[in-house]
Amino acid sequence: MEPEIAPLLLAWYDRHARALPWRAPPGAPPMDPYRVWLSEVMLQQTTVAAVRGYFERFTARWPTVEALAAAPKAEVMGEWAGLGYYARARNLVACARAVAERGGFPTTRDELARLPGIGAYTSAAIAAIAFGRAETVVDGNVERVVARLYAVETPLPGARRELARLAEGLTPEARPGDFAQAMMDLGATICTPRSPACGVCPLSGPCRARAAGIAAELPARMPRAPKPKREGIAWVAFDRRRVLLERRPPKGLLGGTLAFPSSGWDGSDQPPPLAADWREAGRVRHVFTHFELDMAVHVARSGGNPQRGEWHVLRDFDPAGLPGLMRKAWAVLA
Repeated sequence: MEPEIAPLLLAWYDRHARALPWRAPPGAPPMDPYRVWLSEVMLQQTTVAAVRGYFERFTARWPTVEALAAAPKAEVMGEWAGLGYYARARNLVACARAVAERGGFPTTRDELARLPGIGAYTSAAIAAIAFGRAETVVDGNVERVVARLYAVETPLPGARRELARLAEGLTPEARPGDFAQAMMDLGATICTPRSPACGVCPLSGPCRARAAGIAAELPARMPRAPKPKREGIAWVAFDRRRVLLERRPPKGLLGGTLAFPSSGWDGSDQPPPLAADWREAGRVRHVFTHFELDMAVHVARSGGNPQRGEWHVLRDFDPAGLPGLMRKAWAVLA
């Protein structure tokens, strides 16, 4: 089956490839490695629709890896706000600086994987898409396509090693970057998690799951345990025309972001940032990767010197620069 897959898929991709700002057209020379790397980092655990605007703003503000390397980390964190998984933004700056220092991106998967924030998936994607290396790129879309193509009924995550091995057998020597993106596009637009459009799929002929009538059931998954629940408090303080904000620790949840002082939900147990007549203005709910949060938003109007954080002039304050959780807290007061 393997020899016929790549030609079928690439022929479909040549006609139906998604037009994305970080992607070269099918068959064209590869895109700038900087844009490939930036998009792959942004796309980790985030949808194409959510990433597009961030990518365009980043590349307009920092058009080269050298420009990003020279940017203050706080500015990059502010531009990243709302995209989530903030360790990616911290690693983004560290990686840009490492690449700028060495004079450019390395071209092999092994060398790429040594850079900050670049793991097995991202290194394979950059090597294949930016440098034409015959590396196998496996994300959730690719796992789903391969599970159906070979009718792999072993549940995820246990099937991952087998799916990666099968995907490697499909990767062609010619146009590996286009092939990787074609697999992603197929999974995103045709071989979707629910109601796959098998009738228009270019791989419907050799697909074993379709032949068996089980395509919509794959990939199978082990039942997920319910997420634990946490509670916390965010304190939003005003002093005339100022608002109190603090820079969170560089590592950990929402690391390095500008936020309202808070406590409880992140393992800390801290008192309010200043003595004031606090009142609860509302509550917000937020889902993290490993837990669900119910956070009370307390508000007060009080001056003085806070024990935590610094006063920021309200007219210069843009809530869009806050992480998603803190934007929800701000919205309670609107």
